[in-house]
Amino acid sequence: MDFTERDLRNALGRFATGVTVVTTLTADGPLGITANSFASVSLNPPLVLWSPARKSSRFRAFERAPFFAIHVLGAGQRGLADRFTRVGHDFGGIEFAAGQGGTPLIDGCAARFECRHAAGHDGGDHLIVVGEVLRVVENEVAPLLFHRGVYTALAGADGGGDGG
Repeated sequence: MDFTERDLRNALGRFATGVTVVTTLTADGPLGITANSFASVSLNPPLVLWSPARKSSRFRAFERAPFFAIHVLGAGQRGLADRFTRVGHDFGGIEFAAGQGGTPLIDGCAARFECRHAAGHDGGDHLIVVGEVLRVVENEVAPLLFHRGVYTALAGADGGGDGG
């Protein structure tokens, strides 16, 4: 291997990603985590994946969650991304409904996928969580993006983004 972990992180940062908040319901109440490791897997059956870090204090809860929701954040929702990067149980001031298994559903996102845990696969320092999509919602808002370590929005998109 002729590169460092930092080299790899910098190169991966060249790939712009959407920003998601993944939520579930635990015995301690609603839980959320910001993640940009989200991808589609299959249209039939409908499957998506995301990858929580094993070192996260929220890892065990998401590893065991029978249901979860993946919220693709809109450009104006950077505050949610920041909040759930830092803490997971702070839903104070956030209006949400209960979805499958009581999973918290946040409105106003670019898209939302309600999922049932379908599989978990080893992904090194992450777990690859595959979810069967049970319900999907989309809104006409520009997505929040993450590129080279900063939040950004699509150029020319009308989404209320606050840039990087």
